[in-house]
Amino acid sequence: MEKGITRRSFINKTSAVTAATLLAGSGAAFSFPQRAKKRVALVGTGIRGVSFWGKRLVDNYSDILEFVGLCDINPGRLEFGKKHIGANCPTFTNFDEMLDKTKPELVIVTTKDATHHEFVIKTLEAGIDVLTEKPMTTDEYKCEEILEAERKSGKKVYVGFNYRWSPYMTKIKELLVAGAIGKVTSVDFHWYLNNYHGASYFRRWHGLEQASGSLFVHKSTHHFDLVNWWLDSDPVEVYAMGDLEHYGSNGKIRGANCRNCLHQKDCKYYWDITKDKMAMNLYANNEKYDGYIRDNCLFRDAINIYDKMSAQVKYANNVVLNYSLTTYSPFEGWRIAFNGIDGRIEAWLDIPYNDKNSLSQDELHKQEMSQGNSDTDYEPIIVHKNWEDYKTEQVAFSRGGHGGGDKRLQDKIFRTPNDPDPLKLAAGSRDGAMSCLIGVAARNSIKTGLPVKIADLTSLKPSENRV
Repeated sequence: MEKGITRRSFINKTSAVTAATLLAGSGAAFSFPQRAKKRVALVGTGIRGVSFWGKRLVDNYSDILEFVGLCDINPGRLEFGKKHIGANCPTFTNFDEMLDKTKPELVIVTTKDATHHEFVIKTLEAGIDVLTEKPMTTDEYKCEEILEAERKSGKKVYVGFNYRWSPYMTKIKELLVAGAIGKVTSVDFHWYLNNYHGASYFRRWHGLEQASGSLFVHKSTHHFDLVNWWLDSDPVEVYAMGDLEHYGSNGKIRGANCRNCLHQKDCKYYWDITKDKMAMNLYANNEKYDGYIRDNCLFRDAINIYDKMSAQVKYANNVVLNYSLTTYSPFEGWRIAFNGIDGRIEAWLDIPYNDKNSLSQDELHKQEMSQGNSDTDYEPIIVHKNWEDYKTEQVAFSRGGHGGGDKRLQDKIFRTPNDPDPLKLAAGSRDGAMSCLIGVAARNSIKTGLPVKIADLTSLKPSENRV
């Protein structure tokens, strides 16, 4: 914040945002002009930008959209990104110049998390709709600025929450909406990142709180958004605990990066980036432009995020969430349980002793992130009713593309934006704000040792039943 401006004065200054406007930020849908193709620009040509929001759009939606501009501060990565995407458009290292020269109808933001707000706000001020990768932003002040910019502009912010769109996640929502266990009273949600996927965050810029907001924001925003959506209610208070006790300065050995480390034979986390063609072309070959190292040491002293996290979240409808995130688990997976007045729902994915999955731990995340088709299987959801035997719901599940959610999300954005959305799958600025604000509140709670109220962070006021 600027010198002399407190959090409270900042919130009061911007509190003119009306409740109707704020609630309208949920379930946003873009309305493109009726013309041959939608004009799309992208800023941030890292792996997420060039793959999910780049090449995948060119491969699957070129009949209805075209890239008119690509932007990144790294000219080498930008050049490779353009080739990988397969776009035929100009490239820019200056975002303002791209907006001015290309006149897009939609801007997709896939830059470093801490910079999302810069490009979201500039896009809105230019009178253009914007789609941002999650998390929407990394702290309460930037969040408030985005909400204010959206209100003033009359344009829309869409947040790319793809997990919602997985048929497995959607089935949980359907069961809750149908009242399968009556009124929900509490939720237990635990996510496990394995030693391959979890470690990768600490190699990258995500290991710096000033860049990612911590994994409570960057990663957990996915999970908090799911709970907010499943419960159809807003969080009101957060108390959290966390620590850094595995990665960072806790390591007994360290080096400049994996390529130049003397401990390659001794370190179980050693990663040979030279065997990853994509990582070499996108990052290692372009270090000379911005100094970004993709295979950083997991035990460098600069790491300042938590590697174990837990939080209790109270919701406006009086539901209590018990949440944890582990970043160095022997396996990658998650489990959740909804406790209700009339029963209990249990769901999980990739718990080794519960599943017949034969993928190795280092392949699990690669398969999930892949954009190709994968075999369809069936995964169980257990529904317990008080005084009755439990029943098993078998749900079709395809691992590729985040459980099938990626395609459904992009189809909604680009092909069928005006189709009915009874389950409110489409996510707008309010969804983006409430999910990242839980992470921000958790981070603040750890630092102060006190519970944090969501209403004290921005001008958004939690609602018991979202509209």
